[in-house]
Amino acid sequence: MHGLMMDSPLLITEIMRFADRNYADREIVSVTFDDPRHRTTWGQVFLRARRLANALKAAGVKPGDRIATIAWNDYRHLELYYAVSCMGAVLHTLNPRLFPEQLEYIANHAEDKLIFIDPTLLPVLAPLAGKLPTVEQVVVMTDAASMPSAAAGKLPDYESFIAGQSDTFDWPELDERTASSLCYTSGTTGNPKGVLYSHRSTVLHAYGGSQTDALGLSCRDTVLAVVPMFHANAWGLPYNAPMVGARLVFPGPKMGDATTLTQLMNEESVTLAAAVPTVWMLLLSHLAQSGEKLKTLKRTVIGGSAVPIQMIRDFRDRHGVTVIQGWGMTEMSPLGTVSTLRPEHEALSSEDQAQLRAKAGHGIFGVAMKIVDDGGKELPWDGVSSGELKVRGPWVCSSYFRIDDSPAHSEPGWFATGDVAVIHPNGFLQITDRAKDVIKSGGEWISSVDLENCACGHAEVLMAAAIGVRHPKWDERPILLVVPRPGCTPAPESIIAHLALHFAKWQLPDAIVFVEALPMTATGKINKRSLRDSYGRTLMNAQA
Repeated sequence: MHGLMMDSPLLITEIMRFADRNYADREIVSVTFDDPRHRTTWGQVFLRARRLANALKAAGVKPGDRIATIAWNDYRHLELYYAVSCMGAVLHTLNPRLFPEQLEYIANHAEDKLIFIDPTLLPVLAPLAGKLPTVEQVVVMTDAASMPSAAAGKLPDYESFIAGQSDTFDWPELDERTASSLCYTSGTTGNPKGVLYSHRSTVLHAYGGSQTDALGLSCRDTVLAVVPMFHANAWGLPYNAPMVGARLVFPGPKMGDATTLTQLMNEESVTLAAAVPTVWMLLLSHLAQSGEKLKTLKRTVIGGSAVPIQMIRDFRDRHGVTVIQGWGMTEMSPLGTVSTLRPEHEALSSEDQAQLRAKAGHGIFGVAMKIVDDGGKELPWDGVSSGELKVRGPWVCSSYFRIDDSPAHSEPGWFATGDVAVIHPNGFLQITDRAKDVIKSGGEWISSVDLENCACGHAEVLMAAAIGVRHPKWDERPILLVVPRPGCTPAPESIIAHLALHFAKWQLPDAIVFVEALPMTATGKINKRSLRDSYGRTLMNAQA
């Protein structure tokens, strides 16, 4: 027997319609190429999305066509998010930080039909001239007056593209499983792989992320989305915010500028901000040097890589900001777990609470997870057993776009994340390493994540990366690459002594290597592959 309830499809279109009726006047602030502080509203964004949908239809865009963006976080990009997906086409966000060869592969694999590009990113597209056979038109995301001279008269500008179009559009009633957007993984091993989200998965992910014990968003929040809109749909914030009526602030091309981020947070009364750890390391360093404070920020969502516990302490003690660590993947839309605390944790000391927040967090309804041993046997949630983490749920990918099979989907109904983890009896997930980054020394495992987090707790260490390097006796031994804090010259012995308070002697790194900066992937994570290529024979060379 079926229940007698309406079968309304879960569509991004309904998020748009709801926000347009209920939160039309809520503001959206953007830093753009042509305006240092542009202001609009949800109502205006959706009105312009209707004009854009008409312009796309006039340009020959049909359901299922992939429409690419190479753009920063701003209101025009947001208009594309809704116009493209809600007309039945697929929004394909391209990461401008990728190498030209990767961009060429991704755009051709997706068979993009149109590309919308920020004027500051035109140089990114230049090496691909003549190499994208399916692309029919490139539109520059500015107005005619602000067009760069190199593109003026050669490419259409966004404002002219939508000018004269009707501000009404008959949005189609789509199947909720219709593809809505496409995002490719960073491709650290092999070619990038496409994750094809649906309307249904996106709406359910927005519901999940907005829960009180997840991001806890409401119409009382002003959200600064630093995490790029080309990185797993900015973690869902372009959908969470209109769903609850939150005010939204976009940093545009200034997402790595600590001064601009500080100004935006304080001047726009931001209550929640989201970014990867590397961005917040720069921000905290800027705040420490300038003496500025974060006046209104209450919480920050940090994901993409493990959050150093010292960062959690600094936000809490210096600025009164609560860190919410989130774990997930592009393949998971991306939200999997969050480190919000439970009532029984309120009586814990501030340090014990920080230790909990340094874990990946507890699951949210919608994502099931398990850890398995090398033979695929499920392991207990005892806080000790370590194994490969697998997940499933309505916003987890069932396969990759145009890839028939992959090792990650070898077990039916589960996705193998590639993370090594333990799960505690209370459901808190602790990522101990990426499977490819864990260090195996003399048959024993050493967590690179734990070494890095501990090292960042040293007063003179800004960033750290632990890698396993070849060793004639132990197969692998850890070394630690360290970026000192500005003005500091830490001694290697001091860092080793700090680590020795938390690790056994055999787990300590055999060498401390000081570097000016660490290589980053296109999504803001430390590029361990590059470090292993550069330093993989460090100890072998020292003994030669």
